[in-house]
Amino acid sequence: MITSIWLKWLLAGLSLGTVLYCFFCIVLLFVQKRLIYLPSRRIAYTPETLGLTYETVWIPMLTQKETVERLHGWWIEGSHRNQSVLLYLHGNGGNISSNLAPAKTFQDLGFSVLMVDYRGYGLSDGQFPEEAELYRDAQTVWDYLIYKKGVKPENIFIFGHSLGGAIALDLAVRKPNAAGVIMESSFTSMQKVVELRKMYRFFPIRWILQQRFDSLSKLRLLQVPLYLIHGMEDRTIPCSMSQMLYDQADVPKQRHFIPLAGHNNLSSVGDKVYKEKILEFRELVQKSRKKLLL
Repeated sequence: MITSIWLKWLLAGLSLGTVLYCFFCIVLLFVQKRLIYLPSRRIAYTPETLGLTYETVWIPMLTQKETVERLHGWWIEGSHRNQSVLLYLHGNGGNISSNLAPAKTFQDLGFSVLMVDYRGYGLSDGQFPEEAELYRDAQTVWDYLIYKKGVKPENIFIFGHSLGGAIALDLAVRKPNAAGVIMESSFTSMQKVVELRKMYRFFPIRWILQQRFDSLSKLRLLQVPLYLIHGMEDRTIPCSMSQMLYDQADVPKQRHFIPLAGHNNLSSVGDKVYKEKILEFRELVQKSRKKLLL
């Protein structure tokens, strides 16, 4: 009798546990975008805050619903008269106003910088972002540089920080005539990033995750030079992921790991060495281009 009662309670408990587990799986399926993307609409600073002269740009794009939405961004002219342009793609949080310090570093090195918020971020139109639409936003910004600014593809360096690195790589794969791609503090795939979080280890992430950002599998299609930079004290994305990307790439490539740097402070902690490595990569791009012309 007692055994029978305990068995019923056990089966009831297992059934309830199964229901709860399935419930949380469904919740993760539908709320994952809210967990991955952390956009801010507040523009806290402008390039003028750092003493930079800039132009506000509004880039129209046709949505899948055939309506027009605008991307908001800043064009920051390079400090030297050269043709190098950096297309700056920021990470999953904040907006362009929280990425001005690294943008200034590139401007100091002579790059003209175009930094633009994805739809749903900053002053850009649109609702909450998702992977496919972020790729379309990056494509639109590229087209703006080519057709509105008159920049030659071979002068455009595509830069992406963290999640922006995955977006930058996707764009670079589609633009084999770009100068090169720089991935800072980025990752192999979103699945691997999520699996690092202990709270998600008991869920079938492979089947639930829709926002995949699978950079590792795309590297085999890359045809432009690649530079990977990562902080050795990064607690958000381990630098081992940049090493894996580096090992997979079959193009002219460089990598640099910065001691004591975390996820968001590479340009400030690395400072002089950070700048030197960027210039070295630009030289690598120039040498690679010359070889192709021979």
